[in-house]
Amino acid sequence: MHDHTLHSRGGIITERNADYATVRLRVPAGVLSADQIKHLAKISEKYGDGSLHLTMRQAVEIPHVKPENLTKIARALEKNGTPIGAEHNEVVNIMACPGTERCKYANCETIDLARKVDEKVFGKELPIRLRIAISGCTHMCNSPLLNDIGIIGRIRPLRTTGLCTGCGTCVEYCRQCAIAIKNGISILDEGKCTQCGICVHSCPYHLLKSEYAHYQITVGGRRGAAPRAGRELVTVETEEEVVEVIDRIVYWIYRNAWSDRLLADQMDEIGYDKFAEGIQKEFGPKEIAAAE
Repeated sequence: MHDHTLHSRGGIITERNADYATVRLRVPAGVLSADQIKHLAKISEKYGDGSLHLTMRQAVEIPHVKPENLTKIARALEKNGTPIGAEHNEVVNIMACPGTERCKYANCETIDLARKVDEKVFGKELPIRLRIAISGCTHMCNSPLLNDIGIIGRIRPLRTTGLCTGCGTCVEYCRQCAIAIKNGISILDEGKCTQCGICVHSCPYHLLKSEYAHYQITVGGRRGAAPRAGRELVTVETEEEVVEVIDRIVYWIYRNAWSDRLLADQMDEIGYDKFAEGIQKEFGPKEIAAAE
């Protein structure tokens, strides 16, 4: 690996003082072992300015690296399992919340899913920069709706008929005011329900179950001065389907997107509706397909 090749990598960012570069790392879901962090500290002390910068996208940067040390730092980072990341027109670091491993609100596992998505699409060269975020629930702490691709874990609640005690715990916990107690029974207003799953988790008698656990996938979100929420593309039930759909989205963007424009600003021009129709037909909920 030569310095001139490294200079063109997305993870090598020329600083304001062009005599130095910041090196951004590939850290899917922002998860590092204690041992990796220890080695990053040593690498930064040796080749950078002794500091580490945690980015908004859960990656890590080593600031103030001299260009002549790029080859050495790249080798050290590869050995540490924290290789050079991405920043240019490509798929950048995959974000994820803690998921069911640690968060009591999460509806799905997120860390391993982020690693699977990373393995499939990270660093793929595209006409645009592509941001992906995975959230384990509809609280969406990492703003998946404001990413080019968002994945959100949701569950649709189902009351166990005839056993609800009408205690009202689910009513107290529902932030959308989508549940009411009528005649001693909890009644769900599906129009208000965001399928967050809090009512299921909060029921002290475990009489609310998950009728339909799924991942909502959105496309075309945007941050910045004019933020825009992504459009719902499809809901799928398995991690394998999530990874496959994301791969299809990335390929669609690769084939159709215009350079130097945000995905949110060109969705209609590059045929999103037709693309979405095909994805929904192939990956849409099985129950809907059966009804049709």
